[in-house]
Amino acid sequence: MQAVLPLPIRRIGRPVLLLLASLLLAAYVLAPVAWLVSSAFQSEVEITSVPPHWIPHQPTAQNFAAIFKAKEAVVTYENRKQGDTATGGFIPSTAANLLPGMWNSLIVAVSVVLLNLLVSVPAAYALAKIRFIGRSTSIYFMLTSRVIPDIALVVPFFLFVQKLGLLDNLLSLIITYLAITIPFSIFILTGYFESLPDELDKAARVDGCSRFQTLVLVYLPLALPSLVAVVLFTFLTSWNEFLLALMFTQTPASQTMPIVVASFTSDFNISFSFINAAGVLAIVPPVIIAILFERYIVSGLTAGAVKG
Repeated sequence: MQAVLPLPIRRIGRPVLLLLASLLLAAYVLAPVAWLVSSAFQSEVEITSVPPHWIPHQPTAQNFAAIFKAKEAVVTYENRKQGDTATGGFIPSTAANLLPGMWNSLIVAVSVVLLNLLVSVPAAYALAKIRFIGRSTSIYFMLTSRVIPDIALVVPFFLFVQKLGLLDNLLSLIITYLAITIPFSIFILTGYFESLPDELDKAARVDGCSRFQTLVLVYLPLALPSLVAVVLFTFLTSWNEFLLALMFTQTPASQTMPIVVASFTSDFNISFSFINAAGVLAIVPPVIIAILFERYIVSGLTAGAVKG
């Protein structure tokens, strides 16, 4: 006969297994981030040491200091070629473009978030609460547009931007990122608006509210979790996007953060500590947004999954 564990042991065993599984998953997900942060405070000698170590033996902030002093440093062919990354004094020739590139990324990401909400919120409300011919077809058509991989859209986007004369301009990135993010944002918001009772819409209309007033005064306060999910999705997509930014920007005046960081590997030497320090700075804005809106993220990502 098969032995049956006592009930108290079974009650304790399940939470313990869940805890262990959660810790393993967290370690798997957070390990690359932990190494990124740790190596940003290590010298080049420590990073390349064998075996590698997670905790810096001699923590240093010289990599971050080099980023903020890069604009003052004079980089020539001679000192680039003779520079030894092991000394910690090596600065890539494009290092001065990092902070302007992060500023460009912030401008693009914030602009896309605001314009995305301006378009997707009323569109989602109309699809969810107004019955019209072609409503379902419109929703599925927008979803179909997200099935197309971004690489297949590069040439059409490039020709479109070229015809508008917007190459090497931040506006080209804003337009193309909106085309990528708006369909999915509308889908998320439509599902959430549909989960809210239609009686709210009818009651607001009976009280004399217009469609716009009903959206702003009744539905938007209730849709805050889904709005946070849309903001987070849109911001991260715009902040991290690489392919289109590589195609549409050619000069430091319009290049975004991912392009500048990628350029650090095109020098005579590669400073891993410098690149990792730049990576730490790059993850700061998304982390801040995630912390600020943490309470809404989970409910927002599952919003509209089940219609009430």
